[in-house]
Amino acid sequence: MARTGKIDIRKRIRDYLMITLGAIIYGLATAILVDPNNIAPGGITGLAIVLNRVVNIGTGLWFLIMNIPILIIAIWKFGIRFTVSTIYATSVISLVTDFASENLTEYFIYDKILGVTIGAAMSAVAMGLIFKSHATSGGTDVIIKLLRIRYPHIKTGMLYILTDVVVLIVAGIVFDDIAAALYSFISVMVTSYVLDLVLYGRDGAKLLYIISDRPDIITARLLDELDIGVTHIFAQGAYSGDKKKVIMCAIRKRLSPQAESIVREEDPGAFMIVTSASEIFGEGYKSYFDERM
Repeated sequence: MARTGKIDIRKRIRDYLMITLGAIIYGLATAILVDPNNIAPGGITGLAIVLNRVVNIGTGLWFLIMNIPILIIAIWKFGIRFTVSTIYATSVISLVTDFASENLTEYFIYDKILGVTIGAAMSAVAMGLIFKSHATSGGTDVIIKLLRIRYPHIKTGMLYILTDVVVLIVAGIVFDDIAAALYSFISVMVTSYVLDLVLYGRDGAKLLYIISDRPDIITARLLDELDIGVTHIFAQGAYSGDKKKVIMCAIRKRLSPQAESIVREEDPGAFMIVTSASEIFGEGYKSYFDERM
């Protein structure tokens, strides 16, 4: 029992270190790259930047103030254990953002292209680190987590796009600059793409079905040369009535040409179907038990 307790403590410490790192990256990206370029990257961060232009309160403080009612909802829906880590992440983001805004002005980068690319990418990586540590950065992250429970088939990045449209419109009105709204939209798209990359990875996998007269030889070469898993499906031809072994294997995209070459060498007349696999769970790929964000 003590052993389990030690493992849990180590895991919690590791999680909070990752949350801290993610929150610092997020705050620095907001203060140095995003905010100075009048980019409202959607969500509560975007609203905080917009409100900072209306009422001269620090962007980080606005971020914290607007998160209070959302965090109350989080306690109600997810419980205090989940919310404590989110409150911590939100507080660190707020503090780092305002500290950097006041003390690191010489490092501000006034370049909208860098703001919507590097700034957005840094924010997405930060959110990914926080999400993988079983917390959120507050704001619409909590709303996104609720939506993911209700609509698990929609990926996180797409939900961010859907919830950020209103913020982009408000940003365009407050900044009185359509270009600013468009830059903000680009920022949201970059964040969405990078966030999905961090959370889901680039599976880049292919699914192969191979019907051949030499299934055992092809299988042996696939196992020995590519070190991949292979499954035999026993099938019967509808017209001929012949029984065959159908080779099925999931393979990373970079290995697909080698697998196809093996099939061509062993049986040029083989029937092969190659299709893309968006997500693969199991040994060598993603775990079934990882929390889906």
